[in-house]
Amino acid sequence: MTDFAKIIADAPGLNATDREWLHHLVADWQVIADLGYADLLLAIPVSDGQFIYAGQCRPSTVLSVRPDDLVGHLADDKIRPLLIKAMGTRDVVRSESIRKIDDYTICDVATCVWYAGRPIAVVIRETNLSTRAATGRYESESIKASKRLFSMISRSEFPYKDSVLSQRHNARVPDGFIVLSADGSVEYASPNAVSCFKRIGNNSEMEGTNLIELGVGLLHKADPVPEQLPLVLSGKAPVDSDIEASGGAISVRSLPLSDENGHCGAVILCRDVTELRRRDQQLKTKDATIAEIHHRVKNNLQSVSALLRLQSRRTDDPEVKKALGEAMRRVETIAVVHEGLSQTADEVVDFDSVISNLLRMSVDLASIDGQHIGISYMGSFGMMPAQDATPLSLVLTELVTNAVEHGFEGMTEGHIVISVGRGGNNLNVVVEDDGRGLDDDPKHAQARTHGTGLGTQIINTFVQSDFGGTVRWEPRREGGTRVVLNIKLRAAQAEN
Repeated sequence: MTDFAKIIADAPGLNATDREWLHHLVADWQVIADLGYADLLLAIPVSDGQFIYAGQCRPSTVLSVRPDDLVGHLADDKIRPLLIKAMGTRDVVRSESIRKIDDYTICDVATCVWYAGRPIAVVIRETNLSTRAATGRYESESIKASKRLFSMISRSEFPYKDSVLSQRHNARVPDGFIVLSADGSVEYASPNAVSCFKRIGNNSEMEGTNLIELGVGLLHKADPVPEQLPLVLSGKAPVDSDIEASGGAISVRSLPLSDENGHCGAVILCRDVTELRRRDQQLKTKDATIAEIHHRVKNNLQSVSALLRLQSRRTDDPEVKKALGEAMRRVETIAVVHEGLSQTADEVVDFDSVISNLLRMSVDLASIDGQHIGISYMGSFGMMPAQDATPLSLVLTELVTNAVEHGFEGMTEGHIVISVGRGGNNLNVVVEDDGRGLDDDPKHAQARTHGTGLGTQIINTFVQSDFGGTVRWEPRREGGTRVVLNIKLRAAQAEN
């Protein structure tokens, strides 16, 4: 399927800035379709009087007359005369005859898209005449505002320099709109717009009042006053803002209107976002609570580690001292993961930064005086959920500690390389050292496989039982030991 970007990239005569302007146009033009109850088509001239449809916009306020997709198709002979007539003129051009699309009677109006003093495209507005049969004030004000925006296209005054798409809030025409005069007075407010302002405490008539005075008058001393708010309420600039007052919140967006004489008013879109803001606040509170819990867990684990250290100092038995030291190291490993989680609002952790500090600490603790063990990484773990980060940290620290204590026993120098390959939620980790290598004694080799030591049991338990993966111990070709882990992150298993 041919898309908008490819069509304008292939179109003759368009340069990079022309294409960027057309991107802004299709980002902003939904408001014209919605206000005018009309379909919009963007036609690009190609060759020999031919035009290709590059963009299409259906209204969300009325049934579209274009259920089919015209993007990538050439304009037919019935519409080409209108396109040729509109191309190059600054006027809005109306078709001399109406036409039929299925059971709809359509009136076509076109305007040329000018940029940097050159005509580059044509926008067609297709209006279903049945929508004009009986219109009240709501519809007439909406259509009038749409026509004013539509006429601004040929003067390069629409789209705006900063597209509506890039702004923060998704206020739409059905949510509510206000039409302002040039001096900022309310000429018309739709029923939904009136309801929006009632949500923040307004009970007075809106029409005829100055919108800045009305909006600012609703604010209390403790209410926030965004810097952009006066610009939005005056309709002088295409910006957006929030108004929070009386326990409610509305999002407002300004669409300035202009004619041949300059600024002549604005359309203000507004949306009640009170419940959205309330949920956002609840999420912030929840995130802060989770982070605080992780912080307290980390502190408690460090307290346990300190108690183990005190207990270790009170014993003279080397085996007991060693066992307490290993327990202390494992508790500190879990504490480091919780420290990483307490720094973010999400239940995920940047595992690369956590594990690099953790393994460096494990190497330093396991090394003896005068021993220099380096560690390096290939690949990246990426972001990881807490339920996977904690057990995987324990597995890797056990492997690295085992390499230092046993693989480099009696050696003054050594190096450990950790290689990571991650495809989605499948993780392959290889831990290699250039130490003494695996013991040739078959009893010791069996111990690696079946896990007779506590450290090896921890590795096998987490890899096989928790991750449903495999762990393989083998000699490194250049000398030393190579451990291969193949696992699937548990968060993915829960989703599948």
